[in-house]
Amino acid sequence: REALEATEVWSVAGMTDRRRPLLRQRPFRSPHHTVSAVALAGGGSFPRPGEISLAHNGVLFLDELPEFSRDALEVLRQPIEDGEVTITRAAGSVRLPSRFMLVCAMNPCRCGWRGHPSGRCACTDAVVEKYVSRISGPLLDRMDLHVEVPSVEFEAMRRRETPESSAAVKERVDAARAQQNSRFAGTGISCNAQMTPAMAGRFCTLDSAGEKLLESAFRRMGLTARSHDRILRVARTIADLDGEETISAGHLAEAIQYRNTDILRK
Repeated sequence: REALEATEVWSVAGMTDRRRPLLRQRPFRSPHHTVSAVALAGGGSFPRPGEISLAHNGVLFLDELPEFSRDALEVLRQPIEDGEVTITRAAGSVRLPSRFMLVCAMNPCRCGWRGHPSGRCACTDAVVEKYVSRISGPLLDRMDLHVEVPSVEFEAMRRRETPESSAAVKERVDAARAQQNSRFAGTGISCNAQMTPAMAGRFCTLDSAGEKLLESAFRRMGLTARSHDRILRVARTIADLDGEETISAGHLAEAIQYRNTDILRK
């Protein structure tokens, strides 16, 4: 079903042919940071799908996030929330699906060295603030995970440890997705990310320790109603990856840890 939905969008955009009539892999779109708001959302004299619709049921990757224009980033807000985008032009109006996984990457500052122990960063606070100012709070609030990745040191690169294989990770993810498919059977959705607030209240119940932890985080971190629901969905997913039916305080604590509200103020 998802493959057919994505193929329909690509067909409208003229991106299918006899050699590739059906998408067999999830779309992965990575537009350059010079992309316009129209190219992202879709449009033109005769409305055509943009990058967010071409990424439907797949991944939209935005590298060097602060380099995108503010207008381009702001068009993402409503499609992320609704899973669809409406394009209105003089020639008519069209509604296109746009349920994608948004993945973004950015440096901590323009030179990329802010916070590094070497002290090589020469950016002032004003320069850094201007650099990240294109990323609005409401857009960041719509992202489930905010993860700060430290620079890799020489010793870490020279280690000869064998990492967990991608096949092992895939097996664990497939098991979690199968559990979610079973959970949402007959509801029209297939994964935790698509849960409505009402569903989150039903499937993301917490014990007394979890309730106290979430209340403390909500007050201390100044969380919004949207981020509250996203933390619950992430905690539900972490529990699924552990093969657990209930969300423990440990699962919730890990989900809260990924909600770094100060990531743009360091």
